[in-house]
Amino acid sequence: MKSNPAIYVEGVGWRRERVASLLRRLKGHDYQGRCIYMITLCTEGRQPLLGRLMRKTAAVASAYIEPTELGSEVERCWREIPKHYPEVSVLAFQVMPDHIHGILFVTHEMAVHLGKVINGFKVGCNRAYRRLVLRSSEVMPQKQEQEDKGGDGAKQGSYKHPEHGMLFAPGYHDTVLRGKGQLENMFIYIADNPRRLALKRDNPQLFRVVNSLKVGDRIFSTIGNRWLLEHLVRVQMRCYNNTTPENLRLIALQKEYFLVRGREGAVIISPCISAGEREIARAALKENLPLIILLENGFPPLYKPPGQYFDACCDGRLLMLAPLGISSRAQNHTS
Repeated sequence: MKSNPAIYVEGVGWRRERVASLLRRLKGHDYQGRCIYMITLCTEGRQPLLGRLMRKTAAVASAYIEPTELGSEVERCWREIPKHYPEVSVLAFQVMPDHIHGILFVTHEMAVHLGKVINGFKVGCNRAYRRLVLRSSEVMPQKQEQEDKGGDGAKQGSYKHPEHGMLFAPGYHDTVLRGKGQLENMFIYIADNPRRLALKRDNPQLFRVVNSLKVGDRIFSTIGNRWLLEHLVRVQMRCYNNTTPENLRLIALQKEYFLVRGREGAVIISPCISAGEREIARAALKENLPLIILLENGFPPLYKPPGQYFDACCDGRLLMLAPLGISSRAQNHTS
């Protein structure tokens, strides 16, 4: 089997080569040893069986997920994982309409692979699914508008959930949390999922992946505010990737220049290749300035921009462009 190393793509995050289904594992990693994981599982057909998006007020910050009875049972099964595998602690859980996120801490060596733990969790969820949905008269969740046609799954009614008794799609996605600050960031990300879903549903046109945008003589895959390309004033940066005193001085001057132009209304364009280009792009995001980012890699249908990129996309301040036919690596994220 070929090595499949994780790579960091600016504006996309850590990615590995795309592999069929969610059966993606970190090459050479010990899935029985002490480690912390973020786990994501999606329902079969991305059907919204687990909860409903609700708001306490009109503000997206008040959004939360009201779990269905099945969703509550799924959470119970997750919380009970340590009863079956004492080496595992549950650190976090978030139910969404059509998927779940959770963080597990393997505190010491297990006798089994992490996949065995997840399969055991799925068995309990399947029992609840058969009892509450397939063999009862429980009314399925009411039809509600999804994020977009390629977003949080097909609209209810356009896909019939199979009656084979399996709640979740095959496989699962794991993220190995090893870097400094990763755990805290994942806690924030999981807790922020309802707000992100509310933002996507309020602004579906800004989160829809478009694979046929023509710019000049090139075709791009895009996500974000495509109208930034029509802005009258666009300024493109280019910084060399070295750390000589002279180059660092030039980067500082460029940063000041581009931020001033952005404050004056110009759209900043960055390839985000060199450290200087990435630094200036981050500064532009921090100041809420309009930004176009050029990427090497395209986007999968369910892609969602991470961190600051998500909010900038929602505000219409960001456009992410990737030339078609260049590379399709590193696209396997689901939120």
